[in-house]
Amino acid sequence: MRIISFAAIKGGVGKTTLTFNYGEWLSRQGKNVLLIDCDHQCSLSQTYNLFTTENTVYNIFEGGEVEIHNIHSNLDIIPSSPMLDELETELSTKHNKDLLLMMWFQDNIDTIRKYDFVLIDCHPDFLTVTKNAIAISHYILSPIEPSQYGFTSKSLLLERLANFKDEVIDVRSRESYITAQTLFIGNRIRHNTKSSKEFSQKISEDKNVIALIPEKELFNRSTLDGTPIVEMQEDKEINVKNKTFFNALDSTFRNITNTIEK
Repeated sequence: MRIISFAAIKGGVGKTTLTFNYGEWLSRQGKNVLLIDCDHQCSLSQTYNLFTTENTVYNIFEGGEVEIHNIHSNLDIIPSSPMLDELETELSTKHNKDLLLMMWFQDNIDTIRKYDFVLIDCHPDFLTVTKNAIAISHYILSPIEPSQYGFTSKSLLLERLANFKDEVIDVRSRESYITAQTLFIGNRIRHNTKSSKEFSQKISEDKNVIALIPEKELFNRSTLDGTPIVEMQEDKEINVKNKTFFNALDSTFRNITNTIEK
C-alpha cells in the first residue's frame, strides 16, 4: 500500500482535481484505491455527490463509526464533513492528536489492507487534520503554480514539514514518526507566457519536481462536472480534439506511479 497526501499551504492550486483524476486513473489501471477527503470544504466528496455529516472522516477523530462508500470497481471513498474544521479546538488538548489517523489505520488494517493506494485530499493549511494525513503518508504530492506565491508556498510547506518532523518523535530512538517524502507537481503551466516559461525552467532544476501539467480547462472542470479525464477519453470526439493533452497526462500519471512504487 502507498499512502499519498495531496497537500499545499496555498489554496486553489488543483489538489482536489489531481486527487480525483489520479485516483480514477489508478483504478482504471486495476489498482484498488481508497480516497479520503480531509478538507472541510468537502470538494472531493461533492464531486461524487456525497453530502453527509454522518460516518465521515470526522468520526475517525472522534472515535465513531466510519463508512467507506464504493464509487465503482476498484474505487472507494471516505467522505469529509463540514464539521471537520471544528476539530482544531476540540483536539487541542488531546494526547497524540497528530497521530489519530495513524491509530485508526492500525485498528482497521484488516479493512484497508486490500487497497494498493490511499489518496488523501487535504485542506490548504498545516493544522491538525492535515498533520494527521501527513503522519501516515509515504509521499506528499504538492501542486504549485507559476507565480511567486507558488515558490513561497513551496518553501513554507517544506519549513513546516521540517518542524513537524522534529516535533513528532519516538522518545526512545529519537527518530521521527514523520517519514513522508515530499514531491512537487507544476500545475496549470501555460507554455505561451513568459511567467510560465521562467517558472518551468526554474522548477525543472529541482529533483523533487516530478511532473508539469499544462493549463487545460477540460482538466480544471473535471471535478466541477464530476467526469474524470479517463472517462472523457472514451468520447471519440473529445479524444480527437485533446489527444495530445490526454497522452501527456497519462504519461505524467505513469511517471508519478513509477516514482511512488519504487
